Amino acid sequence: MLFVLLAHVTLIQAFGSHTLNADPRNERPLIARFERPRGDILTYEGTPVAVSRPTGEGPYLYRRVYRHGELYAPVTGHVSLSGSTGIERAQDAVLSGDDAKVRVQSLVRDGVVEGADVRLTISERAQWAAYQSLKATGVPGAAVAISPATGAILALASYPAYDPNALTTFDPDRLAETARRFRDAPARPMVNRALHRLYPPGSTFKLVTTAAALASGEYTPSTVVDAPARLRLPGTPMYVDNGDRCAQERPTLAYAFMASCDTAFAGIGLQLGQDLLRDQAEAFGFNATGLTIPLGTTPSRYPVAMDRARTALSAIGRHYDRVTPLMLAMLSAAVANNGVLMRPYLVEEQRLPDGSVIGRANPAPYRTALSPVLARYLAAMMTTVTHAGGPAAIPGVEVAAKSDTSEKGMVTGDHALVTAFAPADAPEVAVGVVLENPGHRADAVGEVARAVIEAALA
Repeated sequence: MLFVLLAHVTLIQAFGSHTLNADPRNERPLIARFERPRGDILTYEGTPVAVSRPTGEGPYLYRRVYRHGELYAPVTGHVSLSGSTGIERAQDAVLSGDDAKVRVQSLVRDGVVEGADVRLTISERAQWAAYQSLKATGVPGAAVAISPATGAILALASYPAYDPNALTTFDPDRLAETARRFRDAPARPMVNRALHRLYPPGSTFKLVTTAAALASGEYTPSTVVDAPARLRLPGTPMYVDNGDRCAQERPTLAYAFMASCDTAFAGIGLQLGQDLLRDQAEAFGFNATGLTIPLGTTPSRYPVAMDRARTALSAIGRHYDRVTPLMLAMLSAAVANNGVLMRPYLVEEQRLPDGSVIGRANPAPYRTALSPVLARYLAAMMTTVTHAGGPAAIPGVEVAAKSDTSEKGMVTGDHALVTAFAPADAPEVAVGVVLENPGHRADAVGEVARAVIEAALA
């Protein structure tokens, strides 16, 4: 009987522990999660935005508290009885102290296991500007700001957002009701629009088409292109037209980019073909799976197996092209950094309560989108857009930008988008902003981008 008992206990410990820990009826993992304080989540400047506070009663001894909850929710996420999201989940082992490196150093130091702090790359000023300017529009949307030289994410805002503090209650019924209310809300406040919502890129995709054209060797900024008032899509009765945006029918590529001539870029797409366009899109990061920052991200998409008509539409950001706000920022970041896209990241460092650093960010290249010479051509073309009264123009600062804001609200499903970086001659920040179905507020997307750029440069 003794050997049978020993064998049974061994089987449970070795093979059944995971199942028992995952069983929702088992409260021991939950009690263990809240029996000691987690490490703080800090902004880049060192201000705590997620901390543990004693409850004063059992069995859960510590409760998570989020400062400016809605402002930082897309980044911090939350930790509750029902699970965790955001940085709370991605860095759980470090924050809880379960990470081997944290445990060893804690035990060596004073024999007490404590969670380590996680300092983010998020700039308080840039994050505040991103969220408050989105909120001021009253339109759902998202904004992302990146340092082109390193890939550090300076701001990541989604509006509307939820208050994580509402989910840290230890009352199961209240927690379930709050989670259901957030989940069923028409505005979808728990959706991280910056990382997981996909949008038709519209004219912002002309960055990719222009890069492909320049890389083909058949075009330069001064190359004259055809931009008829209307262009028939091959094999269909459908047309692409320029509306009143393009005053010339034989403009240079630089002018066509500045005026956003749809027929010119649809024609370029037909001339280049879908394979060259897709190769260039994937060089920027489209169709790439597995990118974590360390939060998971939804891949931006460029379609495959298209006919010529669909290729022409894809070249101007229509058909099934899709981008996240993160990808919009990455487009400008790649151009700003001489064609090299750095891997985006959110965690600057991890450190123990005594201040000793146990992990630090190591910026690294993610993609080579285009050559330095072509990147400078594209940057100059983006700068002419703001010179012509385009979005995100800032007095005294050269801003390079490309947007899709024309005729918004006239067709259901239209969104306003902008990708930009500044200063154009010495880039410090790249941004991507989306407003969902803004109607007559489409131009506000430029106001959001401007606010984020000014905050990041201040």
